[in-house]
Amino acid sequence: MTEHTVEFAGTGETIQVSDKRTILQACLDAGIAQEYSCRVGMCLACSAEIVEGSVTQPAARALTDDEAESYALTCMARPESDLVLDRGKYPPSIENAAAGDAAAADD
Repeated sequence: MTEHTVEFAGTGETIQVSDKRTILQACLDAGIAQEYSCRVGMCLACSAEIVEGSVTQPAARALTDDEAESYALTCMARPESDLVLDRGKYPPSIENAAAGDAAAADD
C-alpha cells in the first residue's frame, strides 16, 4: 500500500490517500467537503480537474477516454502519484451538455 499526497488547488487542503482508497472516501474521512451524489462514477458531481499527477479510475464510465486523462471522478479515482486537483471543474462533455440544455430552454 502506497500513500500519496492529494492537494486541492486554491483551498490549502491536503490529505494523504492510499492507492487502495478513493479520493472521495479519504476526503469524507478527513472532514473535507467534497461534492458527490451517486458514488458510482456516473453523475460527475465529484469531478475535479487533474492539475498534476495521475489517477486510476477504470469504473468512471461517465468520462470519455480523453477526459479521464484530465479529470478525476473522486468517487472512483485512486491516486497513482501525488496529485493536485481543482475541485468543481467539469469535463467538456458535461459543460457542452449544460450549454445545449440552456439553449434548448431558450427556444
